[in-house]
Amino acid sequence: MFKSLFNTSILALGLGLAALAQAQTDVTYLLPAPPNSPAFAPWVIAKEKGYYSSKDLNVQFIAAKGGVDVAKQIGAGNALVGGAIGDTPIVVRANGIPVRAVAVLGAGGVTMIATNADANIHSIQDLKGKTLTVMSYSDTTYYALLASLRKAGLGKDDVNVQAAGPAGVWQLFSAKKAEAMAGVPDWVVDAEDAGVNVKMIPQDQVFESMAQAILASDDAIKNHPDVVRGVVQATLQGMRDIIQDPHAAAATFAKAVPAYAGKEAELERTFKLYVDNVYAHQAVLGQIDAGRLDKVRQFYVSEGIVSQEPKLDDLYTNQFIDTTTAAK
Repeated sequence: MFKSLFNTSILALGLGLAALAQAQTDVTYLLPAPPNSPAFAPWVIAKEKGYYSSKDLNVQFIAAKGGVDVAKQIGAGNALVGGAIGDTPIVVRANGIPVRAVAVLGAGGVTMIATNADANIHSIQDLKGKTLTVMSYSDTTYYALLASLRKAGLGKDDVNVQAAGPAGVWQLFSAKKAEAMAGVPDWVVDAEDAGVNVKMIPQDQVFESMAQAILASDDAIKNHPDVVRGVVQATLQGMRDIIQDPHAAAATFAKAVPAYAGKEAELERTFKLYVDNVYAHQAVLGQIDAGRLDKVRQFYVSEGIVSQEPKLDDLYTNQFIDTTTAAK
């Protein structure tokens, strides 16, 4: 009898575990570049530490070809959610693509413009006639670069912009085949580690675009709000871990991405750049500042980067943000 009860209990336990496994919803999350980049640490850490699983989500990351491509794929129904920069809905809504930002990871802009100190570049104006690298012409960091040039009275024809991919963007710069690059903080650290004496264009000269954002389709927001909310809250917990302890976050990321084993110090430097320049000063983690987004929208329209002005309310929603949780 004991053996029979034991076997029955084991069977029940197995069925229970199977039921739990089946309860998880499979979610494809599109990233603008391969997920092994430290730029995507909040997402990688959230997956590694089980934050998505705790929301009953089985999240799988797939790389697209830049933030605009992410938005197009989401708008076409190929995924419910994905990542880009918070500016991206401005660009794609003008073309009728039904996506909006549901969280933004920080109060600062993620785009930085790094120069080789030997090139004697001190301002955006000094970039005239120079070669710059970007990840791709469909990534929103490229649009932020264009906006920065326009802010300084320059156009894209005044510089030579090369789309070099997520690795080439800093490798060409490090090889002195470009005098500057526009990209994310981790590429700055990559270039420094490659021996470049990096000098940053002051951030007050760089266009105040948005930080990285989580995008969702209008359909996902309406018909799958639990999935969107789960992705948002779990990702923000990964971001919170980085803010609270960049050293520990570096160890977690290196565990999740073995290629970074032994490079925890480099990761910690990168994470501190994000904390100080991108994540900093956001009163409520993830909350989208409508006023800032509106200024970005107006600039994109006034400078002809987009042909028509999308409605502000179509670009974002804060309905999935926990407004009772302030950044620490």
